Amino acid sequence: MPKDAYDTGKDMPTFNTYLTVVVRNSEGRVIRVHRQRSHSPTFNFMSLFLPLQYYINCSCSTSLTNTGNSTNSFAPGNNSSAKCISYPNAATSFSSFLYMIQVGSGQQSNPYNSYSLASPIANGSGSGQLVYGTPSVSPNITVSGNSAYFIISQTFNNSSGGTVTITEVGIVTQIVIISSNGSNTTIPGQLLVWYDVLSSSISVPNGGSVTIYYTFTVNP
Repeated sequence: MPKDAYDTGKDMPTFNTYLTVVVRNSEGRVIRVHRQRSHSPTFNFMSLFLPLQYYINCSCSTSLTNTGNSTNSFAPGNNSSAKCISYPNAATSFSSFLYMIQVGSGQQSNPYNSYSLASPIANGSGSGQLVYGTPSVSPNITVSGNSAYFIISQTFNNSSGGTVTITEVGIVTQIVIISSNGSNTTIPGQLLVWYDVLSSSISVPNGGSVTIYYTFTVNP
């Protein structure tokens, strides 16, 4: 094999995502830690991730499908009537933001086409439900050597009276699309942008909790 085929430390940056699940019992003691590689951006994510120039060059659009299975056209551009994502800022009340990490008790074989979890676990204290905490995002990107990463996390408490089992996890955002002149607004709503089936199910005991961590890292 030619020498230039070996890793010389000067290759292109690599990107990876890891999913970590920490389960605690009713006394707050850690009883299980589960970690796996996450590799399931959805079609929604890829549509939002494509650069503006792609849509301009091909004069095309795509459809975003929300968790309620309703679709909205998405065709960003650089003209005054083009519809683009309205990121949170002081000039508009149409914010786009992380909505939640959602957990479920089902699974899907094709994550790329997923627009919702197969069987979402409801937010509450009834049978089979979990109390959803507030999602959290690292305030800064952490740099360590050649690596850089940030973490999205959320805690869920079990007050259902029984064990709740989790088999799937996803990241949901709330998106608003607005024309640059403010004359036309579309609200796709909640979009599933990342989805994973757990390699082994997670059981959360009554009175216990589970914290989900998504770590997005470059050069891990």
